[in-house]
Amino acid sequence: MLSRRKFLRLSATAAGSIAVNPFSLAAPLPSIGVQLYTVRKEAEGNLPQVLRQIRAIGYDKVETYWNVYSHPAKELRKMIADAGLTVPSGHFDYDGLSGKFGYAKELGLDFVVCPMLPKPMWDSLEGFQRAADQFNRWGERAKSMGMRFAFHNHNYEFRHFGQTTGFDTLVERTDPKLVFFEMDCYWITQAGEDPVATLRRLGQRIRLLHIKDRKPGFAPSQELNDAAEHFTEVGNGSIEWKSVLATARASGVEQMFVEQDESERPPVESLRISYHNLQKLTQ
Repeated sequence: MLSRRKFLRLSATAAGSIAVNPFSLAAPLPSIGVQLYTVRKEAEGNLPQVLRQIRAIGYDKVETYWNVYSHPAKELRKMIADAGLTVPSGHFDYDGLSGKFGYAKELGLDFVVCPMLPKPMWDSLEGFQRAADQFNRWGERAKSMGMRFAFHNHNYEFRHFGQTTGFDTLVERTDPKLVFFEMDCYWITQAGEDPVATLRRLGQRIRLLHIKDRKPGFAPSQELNDAAEHFTEVGNGSIEWKSVLATARASGVEQMFVEQDESERPPVESLRISYHNLQKLTQ
């Protein structure tokens, strides 16, 4: 039996080790999936084949996007399962999203994600305020159906309106129990923000990550246009992934998806490179 003095000494040692290693009690990183928008041309041509290719690389889940919803939900769910993949999250356009919750539930999603605001809402604080109020309603609807609602950022949300930004408005005006965020590491960086600092600031509100790298040597911007596109495979760019992934682990991020909007090589090859680089980064 331990004496009280020895117990206190062992407890102090354990406490000290936690202080030195703040990630020691954090949940493990989630497995990594693919946002199907990366392979949109291939997916819209032969989705079952693309899903098998994704699984063969080593990914074990996908995040769906709007054009693949041409398949009935049960059919799409089976197609994904037959390839050995799961589908925890899906993107749905802002316009028409209210009518997609039944489809999302039938598909088996945990997260219903709005990927972007309609462009007319980008240019005013009032546009972001209206979006935030709508997000609260969608968050309540998702919760009532056993799902969660999240918003995926780009860079345009970080324009300033006086002392605030569109993104801050979305964060501050939404209910943290109803509205979550899928942080896109590329677009956060392109906006001139720090993904690690954002993860630390928002904590449990960021439940999903888009893992996407950025070529070095380009100025940040808050304009979403062709001049803002400097995509490359994960691990081949300028984002400090070791810090991002450690902070995501400490925050308990639940889902991570590789996405590459555009690629200089065949998209499946880019996904393979990103996967192998991530294996090294997470060892």
